[in-house]
Amino acid sequence: MGAIDELLERNRGLALSHTQGLGPEPTMHVAVVMCMDARVDAHAAFAITPGETHLLRNAGGVVTDDIIRSLSISQHALGTREIMIMHHTDCGLAKITDDGFRETVSEHAGYRPTWAVQAFKDPHDSVRESLRRVRDSPFLIHTHEVRGFVFDVESGLLEEVFAD
Repeated sequence: MGAIDELLERNRGLALSHTQGLGPEPTMHVAVVMCMDARVDAHAAFAITPGETHLLRNAGGVVTDDIIRSLSISQHALGTREIMIMHHTDCGLAKITDDGFRETVSEHAGYRPTWAVQAFKDPHDSVRESLRRVRDSPFLIHTHEVRGFVFDVESGLLEEVFAD
């Protein structure tokens, strides 16, 4: 059985009654931007229950144009007022370079991708860059309550990162 079949089987075993009556607006009015790393479980780390937050995940948790798009929808249409940016230690994106990864992809595809990889060495610096991108975005209306953190995958604790 493949992984997708296993996930489908697990889904069949769950009752989704816990989301009945909830709308798309998160009750905590917060969006969390974080890495897709499978070790980082936001629901467990923050005791989040369904309906409380918007969780936006991508490689590295970096703020891309698509994250700005999702945050804009989250704020303008769905009422979020705060943004939490959370990167983490031992991130896979810190183990590659933009040029090296683009070359790997181009060998497979036959041409270099048009999108930015946004690899980084230090998650703290990457959080600062993501904070800047959110605060500078003309598409977001709530940029006053934006905070950044680095999650330690060993301890599970957060370290707040402040903009320069």
